[in-house]
Amino acid sequence: MPTLPRRTDGLSLAALLFAGFCVLCAWGATRTIAGALDHLQIARDAAWSTFFFLVVAATAALFLPAFRSWSFSRRAREALSQNNIVEARIDAAAAREWSYITFGWGAAALVLLAFASFIMANNAGVGRTFFYLPLIAEKWDLVVLAFWNNIKIFVIAEILVLIWGLVVAIARLMPGPAGQPVRLLAIAYCDVFRGLPAVLTLYLVGFGLPLSGLPDLIIPPIVGLFVNFDGMTAAQIKQYTRIPLTWYCILALTLTYGAYVAEVYRAGIESIHPSQWAASRSLGLSYLQTLRYVIVPQAVRRIMAPLLNDFIGLQKDTALVQVIGVVDGFNQSRIIASNAFNLSAVTIVAILFVLITIPQARFVDRLVERDQARMRAAS
Repeated sequence: MPTLPRRTDGLSLAALLFAGFCVLCAWGATRTIAGALDHLQIARDAAWSTFFFLVVAATAALFLPAFRSWSFSRRAREALSQNNIVEARIDAAAAREWSYITFGWGAAALVLLAFASFIMANNAGVGRTFFYLPLIAEKWDLVVLAFWNNIKIFVIAEILVLIWGLVVAIARLMPGPAGQPVRLLAIAYCDVFRGLPAVLTLYLVGFGLPLSGLPDLIIPPIVGLFVNFDGMTAAQIKQYTRIPLTWYCILALTLTYGAYVAEVYRAGIESIHPSQWAASRSLGLSYLQTLRYVIVPQAVRRIMAPLLNDFIGLQKDTALVQVIGVVDGFNQSRIIASNAFNLSAVTIVAILFVLITIPQARFVDRLVERDQARMRAAS
């Protein structure tokens, strides 16, 4: 117990020194930004001076929890000198808590300051390369228009993956000797397409199927059931029967992510207690009826979070479709970047992907919290 004041005093002193270090870093970051503004010949008026002052002042606010930590540490030492062990422990815990608050907020401040310094480093060379605002404002609409291809691809692919993944999962769980060949086929499919990189599957499907001539053999008879080709030229018939490249992308992504989602479905189904199966079958439900009405609804609730995580990965992988020539948001930004010798257009795509991903990530967190709350209430 005599070492308690020394430990808390040391931690409180470290918090004070860390707060001072953060203030020095804030001052250095403002100097870096000011130097970049001078190099860019941007006049530093009173607004910039006020901004720099607020940055340093906000960082200096770290001294408040650091001083509170030091104050509680002194109170713990005084309580210990009076043999008040309980009060000493309480004050020591408070001193540690305020020290950790200083370290936590200080670390966050250092990350933000480091990012600002990185952007303005080399006389704002980094900022002009990745965040050149005039180019971003000029090309934003063009990139967003191309990004709609990404949205269309991942929305349709997600719907198909939900269906196809469930079919594969059920096939992999087929019972009995009669279901063994189906199980083997499902296992082989999952192993192959989980092993293949998504970009390779896109390349093989996007270039391989058109080169094989298989679409030209299958699609015209199907379209001919609804369209009369009499009097049409070969070019006109080709226009009706040609499969757009986006559909090859959807097929490739469905095959790839269907394997992942099938495993997620299978894990959810196998997590249901065997008594649920036994009770359902004893009530006269068939195997498929048991899956439809009892097992799958419970399993889907359990796998919602990992399922949405797979879908977030799917929507990010739509940026790979440019390998077969689809003009999506990333491909369009690459064209702009090669013409402008600047990567700010690629930053637009990054911003768009983040904007559509963050709400889904927070939705996943909400689902996990709700599921945990329901489990705690049930227990």
